[in-house]
Parts: sequence; structure tokens; C-alpha cells
Amino acid sequence: MCSTTKYGNSGALASVVKEGRRPDRYLAEETLTLMKRLLGTALFLSLLCGCSGAGYLPYAPHALDPAQLQKLVSSAAVRNGVPTGLVNAVVMAESAGDPSAISSAGAQGLMQLMPGTAAGCGIGNAFDPQENVDCGTRYLHGLLKRYGNNVELAVAAYNAGPGAVDQYHGVPPYAETQAYVDRVLTAYRSY
Repeated sequence: MCSTTKYGNSGALASVVKEGRRPDRYLAEETLTLMKRLLGTALFLSLLCGCSGAGYLPYAPHALDPAQLQKLVSSAAVRNGVPTGLVNAVVMAESAGDPSAISSAGAQGLMQLMPGTAAGCGIGNAFDPQENVDCGTRYLHGLLKRYGNNVELAVAAYNAGPGAVDQYHGVPPYAETQAYVDRVLTAYRSY
């Protein structure tokens, strides 16, 4: 007779055998049905939760008002001695202006601060737009200072970490980092 462990519910398998269908076709149909349900569930959850990464679309659905964002960026840039256009470019590349953005790596907020970076700045809430932009700008200032005002290296270090930039003596050979550097520098030139 048929094995219940191999095909699951023996009653369902018996009906499959009575109908003249092969058990492996039954499994394929069940698998397809399950995959459709999982996909539907995932789509439903993504609609409920939204895409906090916000892609790279300027002023994503949860983005701050452009005037409010510009005020935060300008203030932090001046206070921390970083070009306003560079901070704008990093914010847009990191979160598209969405203060609730969270990356798969755990980076948070407008400038996608890692928890360790946020803790190093002494901020209490990485999702607070003002605290986030101030901390991210201070961190960017430190990277610019570390790399002799070389914007390309500072931006690469913002993305991949200074250890990777130091190890490769330049922009690391990571496709993600290279694309990020190009995207930020292109945006920076347009601000």
C-alpha cells in the first residue's frame, strides 16, 4: 500500500489513486497551491507593512516633507561641517527620505544608522529624524576627515565600513558599494 510518511494524508492519497492520478502529480499540485498561498500572504503583508527600504525613489511614501527634510539636512550639514549636497545625496540613497526605513542589515532611519553607530553618537532614537541626520552627518564628517576630504572614499566607507576601505586601499570591490558610491556621487553633483 502507500506510505503515509511519503505522501502525507493517506485519505487524500487514496482519493488521488481512485481518481487515477499519479501521487507525484498530486504532490506537485499541492506544492503549487502552497506556493500560491505563501506568495499571496507575502504580498498581503508587504501591503500592510510597506517597503521600509523605500527603494531609491525620491520622497518615498513615508518620506518627510521635502522642505522639512531640507531644513534638517542643512542644519546638520552646517553644524558638522559637511557639504549640504553630500548629506542630501546620502539621505536619498540610504532611505529616500523615509525616517522609518530599516534595512535588512538592521540600519535605521533617514541616514540608515547601524545600532553601533547610533550608540556611538549617543542618540536615544535612531528613528528621530533630527537625531538620525545629526549623527549620520557627524559620522560622515569623521569619514571625510579620516580620508583627507576624499568624498569617494568617505562615501564608500559610509556604505561598506572604514575597515573595508582601509583593507582595499580604496573603494572595495563589492558591486553594492561601487553602485552606491556612483549613485551618491552622481546625486551629489546634481545638488
